[in-house]
Amino acid sequence: MTSTKLLRNGVVVDTVPEPAVLGRADVLIEDGLITAVGPDLAAPGAEVIDASERIVLPGFVDTHRHTWQAGIRAILPDSTLQTYMERVFGRLVPRYRAQDVHAGVLAGALECLDAGVTTVLDWSHIQSSPAHTEANVSALRESGVRAVFGYCYGGPGGPDALAAETRRVREEYFETPDALLTMAFAALGPDLAQEERALAEWRAARDLGLPVTVHMGGHGPESAARGLAFLQDNGLIAHPTTYVHANCYTDEALVRIARNGGTVSVSPAVEATMGFGAPPTGRARAAGIPTALSADTVSNGAGDMFSLMRAAYMLERGRPDGAGMGFTTRDVLRMATIEGAEVAGLADVTGSLTPGKQADVQLLRTDTLGMACAYDPIAAVVLAADTAAVDTVLVGGEVVKRGGVLTRHDVPSVLAALAESAAHVTAA
Repeated sequence: MTSTKLLRNGVVVDTVPEPAVLGRADVLIEDGLITAVGPDLAAPGAEVIDASERIVLPGFVDTHRHTWQAGIRAILPDSTLQTYMERVFGRLVPRYRAQDVHAGVLAGALECLDAGVTTVLDWSHIQSSPAHTEANVSALRESGVRAVFGYCYGGPGGPDALAAETRRVREEYFETPDALLTMAFAALGPDLAQEERALAEWRAARDLGLPVTVHMGGHGPESAARGLAFLQDNGLIAHPTTYVHANCYTDEALVRIARNGGTVSVSPAVEATMGFGAPPTGRARAAGIPTALSADTVSNGAGDMFSLMRAAYMLERGRPDGAGMGFTTRDVLRMATIEGAEVAGLADVTGSLTPGKQADVQLLRTDTLGMACAYDPIAAVVLAADTAAVDTVLVGGEVVKRGGVLTRHDVPSVLAALAESAAHVTAA
């Protein structure tokens, strides 16, 4: 039986080929897919969702989030990367049980949906055991978010163990196609691990047909140059790879990444406050690299895309050399939607309102003091909106938030489980 929904009479903003305001229009959704966008669409028998006084646009795409860390929000304000590594990985990670992973990932994924983020790359370096992996994948599926599970092996043993467990995870959880959940290899890489492990990571990803997402380029110019040379020398640089925190790459290195099909994920708030250096937003895009936004961690940063868009916009426009003054609100919205989908490997699935794509859509309120009388809807989304504006969210045509309320979960129970987990993990 065909399921049909009609988003009626909203101000529609699409992102392909570039972000543009289409004006007042309808969006028709059939069996989870967008089938038409235009004024006064006819859809007899459709469920009508009133989008008047709403901006209708694609759901946001977060390309690098440690979703399991929802229970340690704001635990490290004003910190550095070294402090983060010592506190989170030296003290807290060993305390995480499988149930803590489930509680954090479920709450973190629902946080995404509540804020209009319909797709997230869950960069998961909490894979201490098969039970942790089971809890993580289960929570993502339970949440209803569209996710790329970035698997970072954290068990014992060397390259053989890494390869074997990655294959098991791939075959056990991703052998059968899933409409919402796919897999990537989250690599520690040559910047954060021994070269033997880095080789094993890329080889496992290649053998299993998985893209790589890796923290590379954010640990100083020497480390950035050495890591990229390592990939080049070992014939790995052309493998589909997203470089997270590419701050320290030279312009020439960014061009090399672009020529080899690489992408970049920028975490503007965390990069600016934890000592990574200036976010590479404009330089990466100027090199021709698809460049997207990410929250990274809520341990010392915001978890919503509105904050990230504003951080990226202001930091780029405020570059001391004035080179960022051409960066626009339309550019940053593109990074948060279709460019993010491209970085996540899902540009043919989500990120725009193109007919044939999955209906990952959000409706933002304009009938509030903070959003009223906005002359430019795109500028309003980037500069004025916040999570309170997110009225309705659909993922694959399914309503997951309506009238400002998540519809598929008992949120108080989710929060209670998260609070119990947080108390256990952070106990003195």
